[in-house]
Amino acid sequence: MRYMLMHKLDEDVPGNFDPSPEFMKTMGAFMEEVVQAGVLLAAEGLCASKEEAARITVTNGKKTVTDGPFTETKELIAGFALVDVRSRDEAVEWGKRFTDVFVQHGIDVEVDVRRVYEG
Repeated sequence: MRYMLMHKLDEDVPGNFDPSPEFMKTMGAFMEEVVQAGVLLAAEGLCASKEEAARITVTNGKKTVTDGPFTETKELIAGFALVDVRSRDEAVEWGKRFTDVFVQHGIDVEVDVRRVYEG
């Protein structure tokens, strides 16, 4: 089963979208562990919304494009990992361990664990 682990950060907190070398080293070690476990399919970090971002909203059939930064949104998806695991519980365990990377560096984070639809 494939699960998407999406982490959200507050864009207004300095450094959240500009990680330190120490953070990147910790994240790299964690990602290597996920690779070695054979469950990682893909993972990427995202730039802050002030960097070439757009949001497309459709209301009553009318499309509106809003350029970043998205000041009305405190928490934005900052990155993702796509994993192939045996169960939701295993995906949640990887998600918990993923949050540990942030906690070690004093960063508040929220991770959504969502199963990928496989029609």
